[in-house]
Amino acid sequence: MTDAILFIGVFAGLFVIRGVAATVFFYFLLPQSDRCPNCDAATLRVESRGLNFLLPGLRSSWCFECDWHGLLRLEEALPVAPAQEPNKSGSLLP
Repeated sequence: MTDAILFIGVFAGLFVIRGVAATVFFYFLLPQSDRCPNCDAATLRVESRGLNFLLPGLRSSWCFECDWHGLLRLEEALPVAPAQEPNKSGSLLP
């Protein structure tokens, strides 16, 4: 009885580890930008409540040029430069 449980436990564990390893590998394979992986055009974000809730680190996207749709990783927010105030002459230069 214990040999059968051990056998099933080892193979179930290997199956779970294989699924986790494949998920991590394919996550890092996804591009981290808003560009289409097929044609390098800008993609549009598609709102998907269920998918965004289950996978918060990914965004569903659609390319209107080549009709590609899939998941992209969220890109890190870039720092925003502070807005310059115009001087007396109306130009932005100092």
